[in-house]
Amino acid sequence: MKWSCGVTSQWMTGYCTNVHAGTDIAQIRNNLDQVAVAVREKLGASSMGVGLWIPAEAASELAAPNASAEFASWLADRHLIPFTINGFPYGNFHQPVVKHRVYLPTWWEAARRDYTLQLVEILHQILPAGQSGSISTLPLGWGEPRPSGEQMQQAAANLKQVAERLAQIEQESGRRIVIAIEPEPGCAIDTTDDMIKFFDEYLPGANLRRYLTVCHDICHAAVMCEDQSVVLRRYADAGIGIGKVQVSSAIEVPWHAMQPDAQRAAIDQLAGFAEDRYLHQTMVVSKTGQQRLVEDLPELLASSDPTQDHSWRIHFHVPIYLDRFGQLNATQPAVVECIGALSATEGLDFSGHMEAETYAWGVLPSELKVDNLADGIAEEMRWLQLQIGR
Repeated sequence: MKWSCGVTSQWMTGYCTNVHAGTDIAQIRNNLDQVAVAVREKLGASSMGVGLWIPAEAASELAAPNASAEFASWLADRHLIPFTINGFPYGNFHQPVVKHRVYLPTWWEAARRDYTLQLVEILHQILPAGQSGSISTLPLGWGEPRPSGEQMQQAAANLKQVAERLAQIEQESGRRIVIAIEPEPGCAIDTTDDMIKFFDEYLPGANLRRYLTVCHDICHAAVMCEDQSVVLRRYADAGIGIGKVQVSSAIEVPWHAMQPDAQRAAIDQLAGFAEDRYLHQTMVVSKTGQQRLVEDLPELLASSDPTQDHSWRIHFHVPIYLDRFGQLNATQPAVVECIGALSATEGLDFSGHMEAETYAWGVLPSELKVDNLADGIAEEMRWLQLQIGR
């Protein structure tokens, strides 16, 4: 299946602008001017892809007559290509405490459907001619308590309504836009098994799967200890497309390979990542290979002796160009593996959309922060392009 990605058969890359704290259009424009344009200039690029974050407040502004068309012209003047939208965070993603709020509203609520439909119309208006589009979204809702069968049915019904609109857009314009459901640790859908089961039970049929796809977040799969190439192979075999890949890296702590002094230093270093804004789900792997997902890193540090474990994998998006920092590792090898598997997996319906999503720059420990956000993002984009070129 051929996708249009700006240049036929090539991948479209960019970075996710949910790293910018902006909830209305004026703030979004200012952030793009201050950061995205600077990144493009640092890369020496004549144009650059951006993954927009348009929360509900800004989406309502762009629903006004001519607002999206004017925004499209504004982006074009800055040589920014808006090929994808992160439709996961509905509200303020940079308030002092986000945690579980990011999973609201759920997909069994009408507000999530209506917000996503707004994003569909916005993206349809701002996409350049010939450019396909993708919108990532949450994996239905948080996983505790487990959603009921009725809630799952309602979530599927809401997704089907969005798919109907996407089919209409393609029929009228020839443009394919997809919704990409993003598995995340601890959510109603957090593994490949969960996703395939949801599609098989609630979203069967190629007509739906043309518009309802997966957002494969490399960090999330790594935290769940899933092999990247196996995940992509299984989606290809199940007839489920990859609407977007979020290029991201988690923290890995190999307790079993560390001396006691290094273990103590690692515990001290991890305290700098146990921050209050975002949820940092952690997969604990015991010395016997058993896996246990803990909801948040701070509670784990307060209640556990990590030196008794084999390893931890922590949902904290660290810069993708890092492979090691202090006593801690990044799951950077998973990024490299995924990039290779995207090309090597036969029969995989992949949009070509790749979005670096290191949203946690603002809450990184001081030793990892950069003086200028654009410098850090530009370094990530250079590293990503180098891996793709290989």
